[in-house]
Amino acid sequence: MGDHHGHMHGVRPVQRGRNWQGPWRKTPGRVLGTSLVRFYQLTLSGFVGNSCRHLPTCSEYAHEAIARHGLWAGGWMGLFRILRCGPFGTHGIDRVPEALASRYVWFMPWRYWQIGKRRAEPEI
Repeated sequence: MGDHHGHMHGVRPVQRGRNWQGPWRKTPGRVLGTSLVRFYQLTLSGFVGNSCRHLPTCSEYAHEAIARHGLWAGGWMGLFRILRCGPFGTHGIDRVPEALASRYVWFMPWRYWQIGKRRAEPEI
């Protein structure tokens, strides 16, 4: 006879982590950056508390930004996102852009501040 309760014994549910699960190039800078974010999540995040005003959280945003765009661009994006998260800063859903517009260049990192502030403008 079959299992009358609908249980699937021996089958484990798919575990999804809190960080972005998409494919990304595992370059040394990206691995270092995402590892530092993950280290923070596993250690200091519990002491800081769950006070992020955004979805995804600032650490999840930084992890995805570094994975998608590299340590330099993603690191700046993550830093500026954290700075926007204060009591008088932005809040709500703020996703990492899939692609960056051509104005976001490595030698002008201050431009990354604009990402997330103007959501009506497409980032591509």
